[in-house]
Amino acid sequence: MEHSDQPYKYAAHHSEEEGKKTRRMIWNMFWVLLVITTVEVSLGLVWKEWSIAWHFVKMTFIVLTIAKAYFIVAYYMHLKHERTSLQNTIIIPYALLALYLLYHVFTEGVFTEHIQHYPF
Repeated sequence: MEHSDQPYKYAAHHSEEEGKKTRRMIWNMFWVLLVITTVEVSLGLVWKEWSIAWHFVKMTFIVLTIAKAYFIVAYYMHLKHERTSLQNTIIIPYALLALYLLYHVFTEGVFTEHIQHYPF
């Protein structure tokens, strides 16, 4: 086994400044995701006691979940630093799927109207 001054063979072309910048970005994303998750969990625990409308809670969860997904995909999976064509190749199918699902929810998937006919 060969010994060198570099701790990792793949880190030989990175400077310490780049490493510090990357670690700072990772910690910043950790804190952002921790805050978002804390807000989600706290809201889930107290929304009834605080008499918050369920529609507002659902919309807040959806927005925060999309924000968390963005931060995870953009920074931890490094999609933000990829070429635009690769970003579009990954993002466009998911956007089309989301639009397709929204179409079905608003046109055919009105579940709350049908549930009133079936007592449980």
